[in-house]
Amino acid sequence: MARTGNISVNSQNLFPIIKKWLYSDKDIFLRELVSNGCDAIKKLQRLQSIGEAPDEPFTPRIEVRMDKDAKTLTVSDNGLGMTEEEVEKYIAQVAFSGAAEFVEKYKDKGDGESGIIGHFGLGFYSAFMVASSVEIDTLSYQEGAKAVHWVSDGESTYEITDGSRSERGTTITLHIAEDEEEFLNNNRLYEILHKYCAFMPYEIYLNPEVETRTVKEEDGSEKTEVIQPQPINDTHPLWLKAPKDCTDEEYKEFYRSTFMDYNDPLFWIHLNVDYPFNLKGILYFPKQLNKVELVPGQVKLFSNQVFVADNIKEVIPEYLLLLKGVIDCPDMPLNVSRSFLQNDGEVAKISAHITKKVSDKLHQIFKTDRSAYEGYWTDISTFIKFGCIRDEKFYERMKDILLLKTLDGEYKTLEEYPKAEDGRIYYVTDEDRQAQYIKMFRDNGVQACILTHPIDPHFISMLEYMDHDLHFNRIDAEIDQALKGEEGSEEEKASAQTLTERFKKLLGKEKLTVKAEKLKTVETPAVILLSEYTRRIQDMNKLYGEDFSSLEPEITLVLNSENPLVQKLPSLPEEQAKLISQQIYDLAMLSHKSLSADELSAFIGRSVSIMEQLAK
Repeated sequence: MARTGNISVNSQNLFPIIKKWLYSDKDIFLRELVSNGCDAIKKLQRLQSIGEAPDEPFTPRIEVRMDKDAKTLTVSDNGLGMTEEEVEKYIAQVAFSGAAEFVEKYKDKGDGESGIIGHFGLGFYSAFMVASSVEIDTLSYQEGAKAVHWVSDGESTYEITDGSRSERGTTITLHIAEDEEEFLNNNRLYEILHKYCAFMPYEIYLNPEVETRTVKEEDGSEKTEVIQPQPINDTHPLWLKAPKDCTDEEYKEFYRSTFMDYNDPLFWIHLNVDYPFNLKGILYFPKQLNKVELVPGQVKLFSNQVFVADNIKEVIPEYLLLLKGVIDCPDMPLNVSRSFLQNDGEVAKISAHITKKVSDKLHQIFKTDRSAYEGYWTDISTFIKFGCIRDEKFYERMKDILLLKTLDGEYKTLEEYPKAEDGRIYYVTDEDRQAQYIKMFRDNGVQACILTHPIDPHFISMLEYMDHDLHFNRIDAEIDQALKGEEGSEEEKASAQTLTERFKKLLGKEKLTVKAEKLKTVETPAVILLSEYTRRIQDMNKLYGEDFSSLEPEITLVLNSENPLVQKLPSLPEEQAKLISQQIYDLAMLSHKSLSADELSAFIGRSVSIMEQLAK
C-alpha cells in the first residue's frame, strides 16, 4: 500500500532553496549522486569487515544510464541499500546526516571515518536542480529486508511503496526537467563524470553495454568474443601509490592524461603525509611555453578521490597555482565554504606543509644537480619570484638559491653574483634595445644580469626591501666608474662645458640635461640615461593605469668626449654641426626607446642627407 508523507526540513522555505540553489554549478548533482553510491559501497565493505553484513564477495560498481526517449537519468550502485525506515530517515528527514550517524555508531570499531564521502541528505536533493521528479529503488543488505520505492516531485511531499528491486543496492532515477535536457546528452554526461569522478575509488560505467564480435580462428572456424564495457575512471590513481613504487614514465603519463599537456613536465613532487594530517598528491612543474606572461596552472583538489574544485587558494597558496597537480585531502568536506577554509587551522597547516615540500624539493635539486636546476630556471623562475613576492616565508626558504643570469649566460646566486665597486647590480630588460650599453659593459668587464620578465621589477624591489645591502640599477640608469676614462684637466672640463652648451643649442633643447664624459668605449658618441628612481616611478604609474606619456622624461644625454665625431663638433660649420648633433641624439634615443612616427621620419631623412654628403 502506498504511503505518503511530508519531507521534514527545518524551515518551510528551505526546500525551494535546496532545489534550485544548492550549488553554483548544476552539473555537480551527478558528483553528489555518484559519491553517495561510493559511500554506500564503502559502508557495506566496512560492515562486512567487522562481521555485521554477510561476507559475500562482490565487485563494487556504479552505473550511470541515460534514456533520451524517456528523459530519464539513473545512477545505480551495489552498496548496502536502504530499508523503508532508513529511506524515511535519511531521505525524507533532510536535517539528519546518515554518514554522521554511521561514523558515530562504528567509531569504536576501527577507522569508521575512512572513506565516508558525504551522505544522503542535501547532496541527494541536488538532483532536484535538474529533475522534475526523482525516484529511489532500493534493497537493503539486511536479511529479510523488502525492496522500497520512493518518489517525490520536489514539492515537499513524497510517496513510499513496495519496490521491485531484486538485487542489493540503490537506483536513483531522475526525470529530467524540460529546460535541463543538456543532461540527456552522452558527451555532456561523460564530460561531467570525467571532471568530478575520474578518480573515484569504485568502477563507474556510463551506459554500459556488453558487445560481441566474431573472430576467425587459425583453422578457419569462427568464435564469438564478448567485449566487456570499460569503466570511465581510474580507481587507483598514481598519487595513492608510494613514491618508491612509481616510475618516471608513470608520473609523465599521469601528467599527460590528467592535464592534456603533451609536453613532459620538468619535474614533480609526490606528497605522501599521514601525520599530523592526511594528505596525498603530486605537484608538477610544467614547462612555461609563454615566457612573458604568468601562465596559470591547475591544481585539482580532491576529497577521498572525489573532485572538489580547481585552484582553491585557501588550500594551495596562490603562487603554487602556477603549477599543475592533484591534492587529495580525505578529511576535507566535499561541500565546504570558503569562509570555513579561511578560518580552519588544519587547512593553514596543510597549505604551509605543501609550500615547505616544494621549497625542499627545489633545494634538493640545487644541491644534488645544480646544472639541472640552472636548466630549469627559465621555466621555474617566474613561479619562484611570484612566490617570494607573495610569501615572506617562502622567500626566506628560497633566498639562498635564487639565481641571476649574467650577460655571459652563467647563473649566479645573489651571494655569488659579481657586484659593481659600489655594490650595485646592473640589469638588462631588453637585450636588443640595450645592445649599445651591453657592449660598453662587456668591453670594460662590467657584468649585468638579464631580467626581462614583467614580474622582475617587482621582484628586485622586493629583494631590495628584504636586503638593504642590495641595490639594482638598469644598465642605462648611470655610467659605472669602470666605464669611464681618467678625469680630465681643468681646461678639458671647460671645453666639455662649452661642448654641452653648444650641443643643447644645436638641438634646440635648452631644458635637456647634457653632460660630457670620457668613456672607454670610444666608438659610442653618446648614451641616454634615465635614473632608476624615475624609471620605477614610471613603471608604478603604468601599473596603476596612470598615463604620463605626454610628459617629457627627465633624461640625461651623456656625450662621449673621447669619440672622434663628438670631438669634431666644435669645428664643424653650423648647419653640419646641427645635422650631426641631431643624428647623435636620435641614435642615443634609439637605444632608450622607440622613436615617434615624426621622429623616425626625420631620422631617416637626415640619414639619407648624411649619406648624400658623404657620396659627394
